[in-house]
Amino acid sequence: MSGGKIVGHTRGGEEWTPQFVVALDQSTCIGCGRCYKVCPRNVFELVERGSVENLDDDDDFYDDDDEMMVMSISNEMDCIGCMSCSKVCPKNCHSHQEAA
Repeated sequence: MSGGKIVGHTRGGEEWTPQFVVALDQSTCIGCGRCYKVCPRNVFELVERGSVENLDDDDDFYDDDDEMMVMSISNEMDCIGCMSCSKVCPKNCHSHQEAA
């Protein structure tokens, strides 16, 4: 640790500051599963979006039986800060921060 921050080093000796996942915007997530597949620590899980509650009752676009599946952060504390999830996400759903 350097100055209270978590700092890693590459194999070549360069400093690297991990950026840990802190949020995932389910309103833009398409449930493609790319972040789930690339995450080395099983930080994510597939869940029902629950987007029906965000739509008007008279909106016939979604049927209650056609619930969309999206990603959710299930184990935030297991994130290693590699940001692989953001690198593969086509919708930029993930937010990251350095650990203080």
